[in-house]
Amino acid sequence: MTETITIAHGFNGPPDSGQGGYSAGLLANVLGGSDVEVTLRKPPPLGTPLTVQREGDAVHLLDGETLVAEALRSQVETVLPAPVSFADAKVAARGYPGYDEHPFPTCLVCGPDRPDGDGLDLFAGPVAGRDLSATPWLTSQALAAGDGNVRREFVWAALDCPSGWSANDFAPGRHAVLGRIAAKLERPVPIDGRYIVVGWPRGEDGRKIFAGSAIFDEDGASYAYALTTWIRLLE
Repeated sequence: MTETITIAHGFNGPPDSGQGGYSAGLLANVLGGSDVEVTLRKPPPLGTPLTVQREGDAVHLLDGETLVAEALRSQVETVLPAPVSFADAKVAARGYPGYDEHPFPTCLVCGPDRPDGDGLDLFAGPVAGRDLSATPWLTSQALAAGDGNVRREFVWAALDCPSGWSANDFAPGRHAVLGRIAAKLERPVPIDGRYIVVGWPRGEDGRKIFAGSAIFDEDGASYAYALTTWIRLLE
């Protein structure tokens, strides 16, 4: 039987395509969900069965003959920044730039125009005195995997947008989309918890923007982290 992945309507980043981290997480699950690098080649379509094709150590996601994404096992390592307190993350979120200007305001993860509770509500804003952004994350049963933890694809989704907002201002003419994400899930993220998601810039190279992200609990323990590459769109 052909293995397929379908990204349901509502799990979008841009209005007509899958949220990058969520889409990447679904494909990463084929390789175990952690220590995987996913490269998005095309905007993942919504509501369309996409074929999973294994080729050696790689997994390809195809829309007909079109390559949408590919996943590879990868040792994901980085030095994490010092944690941010939950209180400081709440303050940072008040300065979320997406409240004023957002290229995709119905994004599953960071869209301010989604109904309350319909997305992840991760609104990462700058942390005073530090070169990173942060947002609180209150997990809920809507994200549950059935074992008391957040489904891995939602952890990947949470690691996506905060990294982008930390490294790019998304002002008109500077919109960017996720091109690559490599994530390490260190431990399951329990449901009904209080977490802090942080993102930080890692430099630029032409249209490429490099960033990182991580999920901490209130005690400063890390649960997952990612390294991301964003592609600034030509306008």
